[in-house]
Parts: sequence; structure tokens; C-alpha cells
Amino acid sequence: MSLIEDLNWRHAVKAYDPTKKVSQEDLSTILEAARLAPTSSGLQPFRVIVVESQELKEKMVAGALNPEVMRDSSHVLVFAAWDSYSNEKIDKVYDYHTDVRDLPRGRFGSYTDKIKEIYGAQTPEEHFAHTARQTYIALGIALAQAAELKIDSTPAEGFSNDVVDEVLGLREMGLKSVSLLYLGYRDEANDWLSTMKKVRIPMDEFIIKK
Repeated sequence: MSLIEDLNWRHAVKAYDPTKKVSQEDLSTILEAARLAPTSSGLQPFRVIVVESQELKEKMVAGALNPEVMRDSSHVLVFAAWDSYSNEKIDKVYDYHTDVRDLPRGRFGSYTDKIKEIYGAQTPEEHFAHTARQTYIALGIALAQAAELKIDSTPAEGFSNDVVDEVLGLREMGLKSVSLLYLGYRDEANDWLSTMKKVRIPMDEFIIKK
């Protein structure tokens, strides 16, 4: 199937079959797609936490808009962004870049000095607003990859960030949760959205040409 056909196939699943689990092979493919997502300056200022443990899912449902979806999904992917930028974080990423490319460390010093100056003039709140936006690119690519594999998914912002951050110990890692991606296989009898037509605004309204 083409990407457009895959995207037409997928929808935000409203009920999962808790007996069906996503294979490790397919999960790894989805995670690799997210890892390969482009990010500003190539910094990848976020991490993806994979939650398969039913015990942890039960702890995270407090404050969730759709708790049964979280409970019954095969896996919950938590997209969590850096809480702030720092010179040390930037240097660590670019040292890795040069090492992988067999280049001398500091090869991109003029560029990293520039972005350090930009972020140095900003607040931690501005940093997080920027790092959080980066996660949505990876979320979108993960959604598309899941659709290609015919794995159902539900992107979610309807949850308690404080609860998820506490349960997963994200603060200690310098991270804050941004969004979730539930993965699994739909419960055909109870996923009410699966029988409805996919609706998007018309192309001539969605696209504005100048």
C-alpha cells in the first residue's frame, strides 16, 4: 500500500484488544522510524520511553482522558523532551556526531557556539517549548510507520503530565512528557470509530495558494 492508503486506513483507535500484542520486531521498526526523524540542529532533544508493563500503565491512568485505551493498548510510547538546553548537552551530541563521522571533535564549533548563544539568551520555559515541538515530528513518523505495518495507534495529549513524569521518573532524567502514542490492535466490537468514514476538510479549503 502507498503512504496515502496507509494514512487513510489508520484512525485514532478508541478500544484495544488487550489480548493482542505488538511484536518486538514491529515495535523496533516503529521506534527506529521515530529515531530517524529530523530535529532542529540534529540535537534529538527528546527521548521515547516504551511502557509495556501493565503495572506501570495502571499507575499512569490517573488523569488520563481515555484510561481504558491506555490500559488495553499493547504498548505506550511516551515522547518526553529535554527540560532545557545546556552547553554540555549540545557538546555531547556534537562530539558523538564527529566521532561517528571520524571527524575531529570541535569540527562544528562555530555552529555550536552560535546555537549555544541563542539558547543561552532564552529561559528554560522557552527551551522546553522548542524541544517539545521537536517530538511531534517523530510522533508523526511513528504514526505513519505503525500504519504501514497495520498496527493500530492513538496519539494522545489527554493525560496528566505530572503523573506520567512521576511514575516514570522523568524529572530525574531531565525530561518532561509531551505526548503519548498508544499501540496495539483494535477491539472490533468496541472501537466505535472504526466503522465511521474518515473525515478531513476538503483539499481546496485545506490548501491556501498564494
